[in-house]
Amino acid sequence: MGNVHEDTQSAGGGAAPESGAPASVSGPRPEGPGAHEPSGLAQLTTKQLAWRSFRRHRLAVASAVALILLTLACIVLPFTTHYTYSGLDFGHEFEGPGSRHWLGTDVLGRDTFTRLFYAGRISLSVALAATVSAGILGTIIGALAGFYGGAADAALMRTADLFLAVPYLVVLLIVSTVFDAGLAGVVITLILFLWMPTARTVRGVFLSLREKEFVEAARAAGASNLRIMFSQMLPNAMGPVIVSVTLLIGNAILAESALSFLGFGIQPPTPTWGNLLADARYSFFEAAWPMVMPGLAIAITVLLVNLLGDGLRDALDPYQRVIQPTKWAPSGSEHDTGRTTS
Repeated sequence: MGNVHEDTQSAGGGAAPESGAPASVSGPRPEGPGAHEPSGLAQLTTKQLAWRSFRRHRLAVASAVALILLTLACIVLPFTTHYTYSGLDFGHEFEGPGSRHWLGTDVLGRDTFTRLFYAGRISLSVALAATVSAGILGTIIGALAGFYGGAADAALMRTADLFLAVPYLVVLLIVSTVFDAGLAGVVITLILFLWMPTARTVRGVFLSLREKEFVEAARAAGASNLRIMFSQMLPNAMGPVIVSVTLLIGNAILAESALSFLGFGIQPPTPTWGNLLADARYSFFEAAWPMVMPGLAIAITVLLVNLLGDGLRDALDPYQRVIQPTKWAPSGSEHDTGRTTS
């Protein structure tokens, strides 16, 4: 199929097409009966095209469903067991998985199943809070750098380069000793080193948009710089921002787990996937399950997040959308491939 051209300018100088505006399809229409039939694709809005493309990315859809189920399990399952995350079951230390303890027990007889899902609640909360906050901070910094350019752009982007050049894990360990090694301290620490990719992405989008006609029209109409940035230009950057923040969730989970594993993150008795690994590392050869379970949870969650991010990137990138051929596409031509071409 031919290219799907998305108009990023509304008739009144807006930043993105209205939700009711149909997407246009390039390519010559054949002559003859049915030549003037409206294509089903031509009636789809930009959001509908993105949703249609995302639905066709089966791994991304399955990952989204699995992440929702995992989140719900971390919220609900700890309340359904007979144990608490810190409750001891004396005489059943290192007990294997069974009817009494579904995933066995650790060195102190604590139920691994309860601790695993309660720890997932903490780890996912920290990762989500840190990435959303870092995404907001990065969006603001990138918008200012891309819109104003010049000295402001140079100062902000050199700061981002400085953060990117420093070995972040070493600095995270240093910063975590300054802040209280608790939930808030870990979130603040992660925000400091997660905002840069989003800032660079937003800056690039704003640099490409600031000379567009709809921005000039908004200036001529007397709109303030803040209104132009956040009402006219920012909607065009939301797709890349969503993808960037989604992919950062996996990095945040790994960073929090590393901090907690090294003893600089959230401290026991509050469990996280990282300190569950730390608690079990010395008894791995006596009982593997207390260490294997949180390790699998981290690996599976990060994989699901990355697959979801790939699907969102494909759906929100107009050059990678996979869509159905139109009724008028001639058989065997480049228009019936079902994929947009760049």
